[in-house]
Amino acid sequence: MQHTEQVIIGVDPHKLSATIEVVDDHEWMLGSGRFTTDRAGYAAMRKYARIWPQRVWAVEGANGVGRPLAQRLLESGEHVVDVPAKLAARVRLFDTGHNRKTDAHDAHAVAMVAVRTRGLRVLRVDGQLEALRMLVDRREALTRRRVQTVDRLQALLAELLPAQAKKDISTGQAKRMLATVRPRDVAGTTRRRIAAEELAELVAVEAKMKKANAELKAIVVDRGSRLMDLHGVGTVVAARVLADVGDVARFADRNRFASWTGTAPLDASSGEQNRHRLSRAGNRRVNHMIHIAAISQLRVDCDGRAYYRRKRSEGKKPLEAIRCLKRGISDAIYRQLVADEQRAGGTGPGGHCRGDSNIQRGRLPPAHRHFTTSRTRATDATRTVRDPEDQPPQSTSDDRLTTEVFLR
Repeated sequence: MQHTEQVIIGVDPHKLSATIEVVDDHEWMLGSGRFTTDRAGYAAMRKYARIWPQRVWAVEGANGVGRPLAQRLLESGEHVVDVPAKLAARVRLFDTGHNRKTDAHDAHAVAMVAVRTRGLRVLRVDGQLEALRMLVDRREALTRRRVQTVDRLQALLAELLPAQAKKDISTGQAKRMLATVRPRDVAGTTRRRIAAEELAELVAVEAKMKKANAELKAIVVDRGSRLMDLHGVGTVVAARVLADVGDVARFADRNRFASWTGTAPLDASSGEQNRHRLSRAGNRRVNHMIHIAAISQLRVDCDGRAYYRRKRSEGKKPLEAIRCLKRGISDAIYRQLVADEQRAGGTGPGGHCRGDSNIQRGRLPPAHRHFTTSRTRATDATRTVRDPEDQPPQSTSDDRLTTEVFLR
């Protein structure tokens, strides 16, 4: 017998299994179960959930360990929302009085978050974005492999050519250096042969990196993104930002985005002392990309370097000035993402996901018919701002304050 009530299915995903709990919008538990994630287990889970035709799947960590399951559900035509692990942990603590984890407790906490929380990110099928994620991960793996290969090659060259090894070496330079070596002993001959093999591997890795860069650039341009118009934001930085952000509408304003990127300073004021400290939270991969953009701006004569120097003249230390610059770049990236989304026909921050007609028809429980409570207006990228360190990380009322720098 089918049930007509609208339900939330909380999912605690793992690599080999998924535990679910079904609740209605009054938080009454209607069912639960544990299923394997192979083809038979997935089919059994969907068959079990089919008795609730109006259902929403709430998957914990849909950008992490829950991504494979969330993508399978989306491809099957299901409605899926992403539940951050931190929210689920808080609900688990408050509902149980302790923070001991079990799969059943986790599934219950995920379902409760989905019932009670507005603003959860609605997932949608985007094969191109998924391909972008895979390619940018592949590009980063190739970068690590290249660094390791160069280190091994330099160590061998330092033994073959003492006092001639270079800190930054290209494949052409390595070839010329190897051509001058003619060892006569067995150890020297073996060392040169291994160096030649490392050099061949380096050439192959760099060819793959070049191909990956071309593919990434093609996807970034095809998605209509203008992130690469920002100074210091190249193909890899833009691709990583797009891949990890997904839908920019999940961020209410630039301050929420800065908190997610880890560029919003944390308030550490006490008594008469007013100060902020470095945030080590947020998405560290995107934070690293913003750091790359900041360093790139410092190397050329642009508004970013002028901004950095102004902060230094105000008495800030070098690292503090770089943090200010990174916050400004985070704001500029957020504004560009919003502008790109609006130009593509989306709603921007605070709106529904583009093309999600099932949600607009009201097929979700009351708590999910509006996934946010406010809209944020995209601002012009040429207005001036206060010092980013003076901005509260979660403010929603001062989005007019933007930065003058970071555009070519």
